[in-house]
Amino acid sequence: MLVKSLSNDETLYRANAQKLFMPASNMKIVTLAAAAERLGWDFRYETRLVAPAPIENGALGGDLIAVGSGDPSISGRDGPATRVFDAWAEALKAKGLARIDGRIVGDDDAFDDERWGAGWTWDDLDAGYAAGVSALQFNENSVRVSVAPGLAVGDDAIVTIEPAGGGLVVVNRVKTGAADTRAGIATRRLAGSARLELVGSVPLGGPPGVQTLSVDNPTQFFVTVLRSALIAHGIDVRGPAVDIDDIPDPPARDHASVLVAYQSPPLSALATTLMKVSQNLYAETLLKTMGARAGTPTFAAGRTAARATLEAWGVREGGLIMRDGSGLSRYNYVTPDTLVTILTHVDRDGRLRDPFESALPIGGRDGTLARRVAGTAAEGNVRAKTGSIANARALSGYVKTADGEPLVFSILTNSFEVPAGVVEAAADAIVVRLAQFRRR
Repeated sequence: MLVKSLSNDETLYRANAQKLFMPASNMKIVTLAAAAERLGWDFRYETRLVAPAPIENGALGGDLIAVGSGDPSISGRDGPATRVFDAWAEALKAKGLARIDGRIVGDDDAFDDERWGAGWTWDDLDAGYAAGVSALQFNENSVRVSVAPGLAVGDDAIVTIEPAGGGLVVVNRVKTGAADTRAGIATRRLAGSARLELVGSVPLGGPPGVQTLSVDNPTQFFVTVLRSALIAHGIDVRGPAVDIDDIPDPPARDHASVLVAYQSPPLSALATTLMKVSQNLYAETLLKTMGARAGTPTFAAGRTAARATLEAWGVREGGLIMRDGSGLSRYNYVTPDTLVTILTHVDRDGRLRDPFESALPIGGRDGTLARRVAGTAAEGNVRAKTGSIANARALSGYVKTADGEPLVFSILTNSFEVPAGVVEAAADAIVVRLAQFRRR
């Protein structure tokens, strides 16, 4: 733990502040701070629909190519999942397009093909929070899987997946149990496989069990749903939806005409989802984007770019071991001193401060702190990033004392044997005490 005054750099408290700890999602502090510096808060992702052939008499005599740059926000988080695709379809119709004779091709070459962060555990990979990264991303590369009971005890459960097009091949081993039993559903999908196993039971007459699960091929998911949206809007699509990596004859893109160009919200807006919701895909996308901006669209290049920025801010060489952008990897290690150094720099940089601090969860109000420190001096006061993986909890950010003095703090806890709720309650109690602190 480390607590410092932002007014005069005085250390109010420290304990093991230069020891390395798994930060869990406090790694997002590292990623967002570096991304804001290297990309700028006005940075936007662009997705283009391009065509090598012209539109003649309402028909496109070739492929329609979706060229991505990594936008993670084309999703159903703030409305219908296909709303962007629906708008694209109408824009294409306004250009006179009624028929596409070729394929819908997903061009994801803006990033390399490594989808997962180093050190992600294999049994996380089917979960929506561990969705892999692509330069073309739809619905946060995940689907909603609902498992409802059958009509009688012993019947197979009824599985539905939304939105359609995720490409998952379901092996359903979930049975309908007695009405007085508890639901229990386990899932498994290995990396590189579309085979999703569902095992367990759901009680007769009970509500469906719902989980958010990742898809195997985000690019294929993107173009499959895009093709369906175009057809739903009356555009006759003759060819299939394909990932550019899966076809031997990729269409030429150098001289293709841009039919639609779409930009994401700015980084300042994406940061809110990243931090308040703790959205892992956004963090990993930003890490790879930093690599792409530096010339190599890989996680490794993104880590190198982030480290160069943070070392210039005074982060010590041994104070950060960064293996992914989100904190899902158990190979990440950081010191409280490193996080406080980063948070202090951000607070004192007028270019970085306001969007960064606005993106942080607010105690007792929103995000992952919505149900914590409510009814205390820290409610509406503390702005901090939470972190949570097995045997690791973290809380780092800003709080004002009862005198109005701004403090920066980092609390990292690893390898505990008590219930995680006890650790979180202790961190909350510390933050409340800081909010109550007076010098006079």
